[in-house]
Amino acid sequence: MANFGVIICAGGTGERFGGRKKKPFVDVAGRTAFLRSVDFFADRDDVKQILIAISPEEEEMAKIKWGATLSFLGAKFCHGGAERFETVAKAMELINDDIDFIAVHDSVRCCLTKEWVENVFAEAEKTGAAMLACPVVATIKRAKDGKIVETVDRDDLYEAQTPQIFDAQLLKKAYANLENIDKSTITDDSGLVEALGKVVSIVETDNSNIKITRQCDVAIAEAIIKSRPKPRPDGPIGPYAEAQW
Repeated sequence: MANFGVIICAGGTGERFGGRKKKPFVDVAGRTAFLRSVDFFADRDDVKQILIAISPEEEEMAKIKWGATLSFLGAKFCHGGAERFETVAKAMELINDDIDFIAVHDSVRCCLTKEWVENVFAEAEKTGAAMLACPVVATIKRAKDGKIVETVDRDDLYEAQTPQIFDAQLLKKAYANLENIDKSTITDDSGLVEALGKVVSIVETDNSNIKITRQCDVAIAEAIIKSRPKPRPDGPIGPYAEAQW
């Protein structure tokens, strides 16, 4: 069995989200967003390390509120950077030497399913580079100066999602190549790996694997979570089973 390390990015400024709380720390259907993301990896036997990258100024508050929970889940906080790629680079410095694959996940993409996680882990182990992605179903327009200049053919277009998982040495090599890339064009880890000429496999999802970006997205995420079948424990659970859920 390969060993996986998981980097959960929670260090962004969240300017589009607004509000008093940063989006990784908002409540989503009764549980903090970033903890919902951690949950998908914490109970996997092949995940040996989980790092949640946060802003240094959030560290004291976060450790007070969630330190004990993370200890139970086998996860730790670390410091992120000003940009996403800087956050991942900083976290990778703390990845253990025995980690074979590194998964990078958005802390506020908390509507995963265990099936998607299982499938993308398996694909990464098989190919060395895999990510979740959703086919684009909307009509896409390219515009300039407030006017449409083109309707984009959406055939073969996918929306990139996370987790994105890579052979550890491959991802380290991709980050070592940062100086040869225009940093303003970096939007995800897959792009860095693609810049090396490596093919990244897609595990198809749907648009319910949303990333919370604005306040209105919280309600959407809650609706998605509540709409999914609830897990049931094995064996009898008594006459008041429904009340427990």
